[in-house]
Amino acid sequence: MIVTGASRGIGAAIARRAAGEGYAVVVNYSADAAGARSVVQDITGAGGKAVGVLADVSDPAAVEALFAAADGLGHLAAVVNNAGITGNLIGKLADVPAETVRRVIDVNVSGLIYVCQAAVRRLGRNSGGTGGSIINISSTATKAGSPGTWAHYAASKGAVDVLTVGLAAEVAEQGIRVNCVAPGSTNTGLHAAAGMPDRMERLNSAIPMGRGAEPHEVAAAVMWLMSAEASYITGAVLPVSGGG
Repeated sequence: MIVTGASRGIGAAIARRAAGEGYAVVVNYSADAAGARSVVQDITGAGGKAVGVLADVSDPAAVEALFAAADGLGHLAAVVNNAGITGNLIGKLADVPAETVRRVIDVNVSGLIYVCQAAVRRLGRNSGGTGGSIINISSTATKAGSPGTWAHYAASKGAVDVLTVGLAAEVAEQGIRVNCVAPGSTNTGLHAAAGMPDRMERLNSAIPMGRGAEPHEVAAAVMWLMSAEASYITGAVLPVSGGG
C-alpha cells in the first residue's frame, strides 16, 4: 500500500494501521523526513515492512518515482491519497495570497489526480493489474465551506469528492474501487501549524459528539473501505465527523 503524506497525523495513523493488518507500506513524505522515519521504525519494529519515500505529489515525475519505489515491496493492492495542505494560514478568501492558493490546489487537487492516474495504470485490469482500492481523504469542510478561515482549502476538498465519484464510475470495470473518507475536526498538528493551537477546543461544542476525531478513528474507516466487507462500495464519500 502507498500512503501519501504519511509522516504524521492521519496519514501516519493509516500507515501504522495498515501495517498492523499485514500490508507492506510505502510511507510517503514531502518535507518531514524525521516523522516518516519514525513511522517506518514503528512499523518495522513491530515486525512489519515499510519504506519511507520522499516525493512531492504535485510533481508528476516524483509521483512516478514514488510508485516505482513501491514496486520493490511487492504487489500493489491499495493507494491512500492523504497528502493535503491548508497553506498554514487562516483568513478570508480575499486575503489569501495567490501563491498559497496555487500551492494548495497543486497539492490537494493536481497531486491527487496524478496519484490516481498512476494508481489506475498499475491496478487496472486493462493494464495488467488485478484491481485494488483507492481511498481519497477529503474533509467535511466541504459542507459549510470554511468561511473566514480556509475557504480555499474547502474548495480543494470539494474537488476531491467530485473526482472520487467520477473516477469510481470510470474504473469499476477494471476492478478498482475508489472511495473517499471525509474527516471532520481531527486532533492533529494541522491546526497549530496554521496558528490556531486552540481551534479544536473551540470547535468541540459544535460537534454533536462533543469532541474531535482521533487519527486512529479515521484510519479505521479507511481500512474498512478497503476491506472485503466493503466489496460492493465504490464512489462513496464517508464522513468521519462525530455527526458534525
